[in-house]
Amino acid sequence: MKSIYFALGTFLCIALSHSQHRKLPIDTTVTTQHSVTINGESMTYTATTGTQPVWDETGKPIASLHYTYYTRNNIKDRASRPLLFSFNGGPGSGSVWMHLAYTGPRILKIDDEGYPIQPYGVKENPFSVLDVTDIVYINPANTGYSRTIPETGDDVDRDKFFGINADVKYLAEWMNTFVTRKNRWRSPKYIIGESYGGTRVMGLSLALQNQQWMYLNGVIMVSPADYKVIRVGGPVSSALNLPYYTAAAWHHKALPAPLQGKDLLDVLPESEDFTVNKLIPAIAKGGFIPDSERNEIAEKMAYYSGLDKKDILDHNLDVPTQFFWKNLLKQKGYNVGRLDSRYLGIDRQLFGDSPDYSAELTSWLHSFTPAINYYLQEELNFKTDIKYNMFGPVHPWNNDDDEVRDNLRQAMAQNPYLNVLVQSGYYDGATTYFNAKYTMWQIDPSGRMKDRFEFRGYRSGHMMYLRREDLKKSNDDLRAFILRTMTQGEPAKY
Repeated sequence: MKSIYFALGTFLCIALSHSQHRKLPIDTTVTTQHSVTINGESMTYTATTGTQPVWDETGKPIASLHYTYYTRNNIKDRASRPLLFSFNGGPGSGSVWMHLAYTGPRILKIDDEGYPIQPYGVKENPFSVLDVTDIVYINPANTGYSRTIPETGDDVDRDKFFGINADVKYLAEWMNTFVTRKNRWRSPKYIIGESYGGTRVMGLSLALQNQQWMYLNGVIMVSPADYKVIRVGGPVSSALNLPYYTAAAWHHKALPAPLQGKDLLDVLPESEDFTVNKLIPAIAKGGFIPDSERNEIAEKMAYYSGLDKKDILDHNLDVPTQFFWKNLLKQKGYNVGRLDSRYLGIDRQLFGDSPDYSAELTSWLHSFTPAINYYLQEELNFKTDIKYNMFGPVHPWNNDDDEVRDNLRQAMAQNPYLNVLVQSGYYDGATTYFNAKYTMWQIDPSGRMKDRFEFRGYRSGHMMYLRREDLKKSNDDLRAFILRTMTQGEPAKY
C-alpha cells in the first residue's frame, strides 16, 4: 500500500524535475504510506523523506540535510510516543546502515548471516522498533544526499561542519528545528549512534540540553568509537584488543582445545580478567619488564588469541589489530575482516602485516549501495540525480577538544531521566566490544550512576544486526530499553 504527496519548499534548483544543474532543493518533503508486520502485528506508517536547511547566524542556509522520518499511524497520543534520532558514523558515513539493516521498517535482502544476495533490494523488517517509537534517520553534511551550500570551494566554511564539536553544534540546532516543525517537543526523546556516531551522540546529549534545552530519556551507542582510546595508543589501548582477539579466534576455531570446548561467553570473562589485571600492567612496563614475565605474558596472549607466541614477542606484547586480521588464519590462506571478523578475504600474498582490503566492507557495500538507491527513489519516491554518498568528503576532520565522555556524564548528572545503552558485536575488530565496555566504565568515574548504564553483546560484528538472530535480539534489547526508560509520569529528581 503506497500513496504519495509532495510539499516542495525553497530550491537551489529543481533536481526533481531533472533541470540542467544536479542540485537538491534545500527544503522539501516527499511523503508516502506503507504497511509492515512487526512481531506478528500488522500496522501502517507514514514515511517522510526530504531535506531541511542548516542556517548560519544570519539566517542564511549553509547546508541542507537529507532525512527520512517514520511515524506509526493511528496513534491517539503522539505526545507520549517516543522519538528516536538515528545517526551513523565515519565520520563521513551516511545513515544508510542502521536505516536499512537495523531499526527501520525495511531491511536489506541478505542471507541470515548478512551476506549479499541478488536481486538486490529490501524486504519487511519483522523486528523493527517502529512499533514502539517513531524514528528519524539523519545524514550529516556531505553524507547521503546531504550537502553543504555551496558543495565545494573556498566559500564552504569547513569549521562549521567537519569536526567533533562543530558536528555536534550544528546537528543539535538542526534537531531543534526538526522537533519544532514536527510538533514533537512533548515526546520522550532518544538518540542512537553507531561507530563514530557513538562520539556524536555523547556530545549531542549535553549540547541538546545546554544549547537547545532539549532533554533526553536515552542515549544508545552501537559499536561506539571512542577516540580517547582508539587514537591515543599506549598500554590500555593496545591491551583492550585482546578479548576481541579471543572472540574472533573462537569463532574460527583457532583457540587451544581447553578454550575452544567452552561457550564464547564462558571464555571471554577469562580473557577480560587477564587483560585488565595482567596485560595492561605488563605492557606499561615496556622494555623494563623482566624476561620471565614477558615470556609468561606472551604465552598467555597466544593462548587467548590464537596467534603464535613468537609473533607476540616480536611485537613486544603490543600486537596491532592489522597484524591479527592478516595472520590469524594465514595457514588456511585467508585474512579476516576488520569490522566483522566472521568475513574472510584473500590477499595477493600470505606474508605481511595487514590485509589488502576489508573483506566485510566490500561485502556490505555490495548489498547496501543498490538497496538504498533503489529504496529512496522507487519506494519512497525521492527522485534525484545526485549521488548518495555512502562515504562523503568530510576530511580533514577536527578531533581537537574531545570532551564527549564528560559531556555525557554531565548530561546524565543534570538529567535523572537519562539512561545509556551500549550495544556491541564480539567480532568487531575496529571498535571492539571491550573498548565499548571500557568507555562505559570511564564515563562516570564515581560509579554513582552505573545503574543507568546497560551493555549488550552479540555474536556478530560492527553491524551486529546483519545476522538475523542478532537483528531480533538487538531490536528486542533496544525496544525493552525504550519502554523501561519512558518514566510513565515519574518526576525527574534524585
